[in-house]
Order: sequence, then structure tokens, then C-alpha cells
Amino acid sequence: MNTGNYQLELKNDKNLLLTSVESMELSFEKCFKIGLKNKYNFEEQESFDSLSSKFARVSDIYTQKILKTIFMLLRENPQSFIDKANLAEKLSIIPSAENLIAIRDLRNEIVHEYIIEELPDIYKEIFSQYRNLIDSIKATESFVNERGWVK
Repeated sequence: MNTGNYQLELKNDKNLLLTSVESMELSFEKCFKIGLKNKYNFEEQESFDSLSSKFARVSDIYTQKILKTIFMLLRENPQSFIDKANLAEKLSIIPSAENLIAIRDLRNEIVHEYIIEELPDIYKEIFSQYRNLIDSIKATESFVNERGWVK
């Protein structure tokens, strides 16, 4: 794939990401109004489940599509996720490798959590990591825009 194809892929993935972020933000606002609790009624639980799913989806699009394509454009090939996070921080693509790793760990918890009693802890962690995910996405958008990769 040549550079132009990577740029087109990045543009398409960016549009997908922005649409997903917009939906996640609406869910976050709704859940923020509900507030963190130890027990939720059915409607509240559905709202938090939706937020959890959207958080996982946004983090996947961001880490598995956007960052991957950026590394292809930079002709970098970090092997592990930790290597990717560290290189992204070093290149000022993201503000913090540690935060990105925590976001990825939370994503994994979300998609593999089956114990209902542990969900309130996951919701608290989503509230904790939400701003870090948004900040990372914004920093990456600035990085991409500075290079003129997406028009």
C-alpha cells in the first residue's frame, strides 16, 4: 500500500472514529447524570452497558486502526502494544503511554467481564479513563493535521 492509500484509510478511519466518539460522548453525558452507584435499575444498567460498549469500540478504532495507520505512514513497526504506546508518546502522538496502556487494559476488561457484581467498578474506571481517551484522540488529531495527512 502506498502513502496515498494509507492517507485515505486514515481519513476513513478518522471519520468512523469521530462518529463513534460523538455517540460515546452522548452516552457519557447520560451516565454522568445518572451517577456512579453500587446498584443500578434496568434502564440505568442499559445506559452504562451502552457506554461501556462505546468506550471499547472507540478505543479499538483508535488503537487498532488510527494508530496502526499512523505507524505505517511513519514507516515504524512497533511489535507489542506497549512498544506502540511508548513510541506514540515519544513522537508526541499521545500525551501518555501509561494512560493509553490503561485504556487498553480497561477495554480488555470491558469485553471479557462476565461477573455482574464487578460492573460498577468497570463503570468507575470508564469515568476515570474517559478524559484520557478523549485527550489522546485530540493529540493524535493534531499530530495528523500538522502533517497534512487528512484533508
